[in-house]
Amino acid sequence: MNLVLMGLPGAGKGTQAEQIVEQYGIPHISTGDMFRAAMKEGTELGLEAKSFMDKGELVPDEVTIGIVRERLSKDDCKNGFLLDGFPRTVPQAEALENLLSDLDKKIDYVINISVDKSILMERLTGRRICKDCGSTYHLVFNPPAKEGNCDKCGGELYQRADDNAETVQNRLDVNIKQQEPLLTFYETKGYLRSIDGQQDIKKVFAVIKQLVGDLR
Repeated sequence: MNLVLMGLPGAGKGTQAEQIVEQYGIPHISTGDMFRAAMKEGTELGLEAKSFMDKGELVPDEVTIGIVRERLSKDDCKNGFLLDGFPRTVPQAEALENLLSDLDKKIDYVINISVDKSILMERLTGRRICKDCGSTYHLVFNPPAKEGNCDKCGGELYQRADDNAETVQNRLDVNIKQQEPLLTFYETKGYLRSIDGQQDIKKVFAVIKQLVGDLR
């Protein structure tokens, strides 16, 4: 099975990716992992990507797509893959279609974990971290026994700057704007399957299993 996983920050994509990989034994391929592996291996494209990243610049599509091609050509992708974080744009999606065609592969499903923006705001702004030991809490889903203090060491809990409401709002708005054309593209192609990510984690995975079960 060849899957693309989509979802806004806080939708629970990482959790579902872990379960898909464990259940079906296919590699989880994220853009960051691909770049790191290509750079570590010292491939020509990996070194080219590094030259852009070292300057704080975006890696051009042709380099990214080349690295994706290298990764999807590896033996562990013969029985399928789970792409996460790529594609991010319609041109990247079109390039992915072309390179998969060259490899005699195709996308089976694009799974979008859909969660209302208000719920995502609650999830993303509720995180609190202990200043002393680094333990992580959530005001709604995993609150400390004593408000403002770590259960493990009693340290003061704080909110990271990138978890404050204004930053999270901006982050979500940017992601929504970027994702909408891609969702439309895959919907038109007939690949898109949106799943309600506001359900319990186990229910979300049960829906995914039901969806991809016919691919085995």
